[in-house]
Amino acid sequence: MLYSKLFGKTSKTSKQYDTKNAALLEQAGFVRQLMAGVYTYLPLGLRVLNKIAAIVRQGMNEVDGQEILMPILHPADIWKQSGGWDNVDVLFKLKSRADKDYALGQSEEEVVTPLIKDLVTSYKDLPIKPYQIHWKYRDELRAKSGIMRGREFLMKDMYGWFKDQNQFDVFYEQIKGKYLDIYKKVGLTAKVTEASGGAFSKKISYEFMVLTDAGEDNILYCEDCDYCVNQEIAKDKGSSCPKCKNKSLKPAKASEVGNIFDLGNKYQESFNLSFLDQDGKKQLGVMGCYGLGISRLMGVIVEKYNDEKGIIWPEIVAPYQFHLLHIGKDENVIAKANALYKQLLDRNIEIMYDDRDISAGEKLADSDLIGIPTRILISAKTLLQDSVEIKKRDEEKSSLIKISDFLKTI
Repeated sequence: MLYSKLFGKTSKTSKQYDTKNAALLEQAGFVRQLMAGVYTYLPLGLRVLNKIAAIVRQGMNEVDGQEILMPILHPADIWKQSGGWDNVDVLFKLKSRADKDYALGQSEEEVVTPLIKDLVTSYKDLPIKPYQIHWKYRDELRAKSGIMRGREFLMKDMYGWFKDQNQFDVFYEQIKGKYLDIYKKVGLTAKVTEASGGAFSKKISYEFMVLTDAGEDNILYCEDCDYCVNQEIAKDKGSSCPKCKNKSLKPAKASEVGNIFDLGNKYQESFNLSFLDQDGKKQLGVMGCYGLGISRLMGVIVEKYNDEKGIIWPEIVAPYQFHLLHIGKDENVIAKANALYKQLLDRNIEIMYDDRDISAGEKLADSDLIGIPTRILISAKTLLQDSVEIKKRDEEKSSLIKISDFLKTI
């Protein structure tokens, strides 16, 4: 990508936001806010979003998930059949010109359960775990925290059907490990937190929480083990950890980046869904729901990885791996930078090249603000040694490396 042709540039100032992710993502040219809780993802932002989605998609495929794509526009009758039409307060409701009622998908249990009913009849087909990566819509009274809590957001939602509780529990341990692995890959440490099932289930649910001052949840966690609980259901505030008995639980702000619900047979009963067991008898089985916020994860990453200069993207989700720039107006410098850019493109290296005719200070400031992991700088000074200056975004010092050596090791 030539920065001069990039759709969406950096800006010197941003609107007043309550979180770093909102301010930095807009200022660095990754997103633009249309209205509270609704954003346009510009080319840089979409690249990050797609990379996070790819990591999540790989993880779901590794646990035998099968990707589908379900409608966002739902007929009202399926929500009335489940009881959600009158009980889900964040449901966006629409009325057509033909005076028919519809809803925008805030979750997909009402869509996927009739789908399973049409396509799956026997216990031999279980477990089955369809999932999608799609946009969700929730009528939040107060959208806040930038892209971490929006009215429109990108989410991975998986739905699983199991012949019995034991089969569900086995998969729970599997998907829990996969979620923790996904968060680790993108540079985050998540805590598995007990929480209320809310509108989805009367059972305890499990939320995956990342500690951040921008979080909207209050949790209690143990520093000595993995015990963690949402304060909404906590009965042990101020007491020692009920799991390891060592320290008092510590309060913290956190952001939910994923969840798991044991839905039991709620939706099977609503939609008259059953499976034939090995004896030919009808069984309801057990249903699970597994959510992971893609756009929310992007916001949480920015909240963790930033400094006073801008964003510091982990390599695995960065929009590009290298940010090439030349300093000065020397024609030989520009020619060398152009040639290096072409050589890197020929090697299929992800690179953004700041080819603009602006001051060195502006280029360096923009590079820090955007936060691409490695900066490659060419100047008259570096060319005296037939070298480029390499600097990691998360390090203070830079180093010189011969251009020929750089191309060999890239």
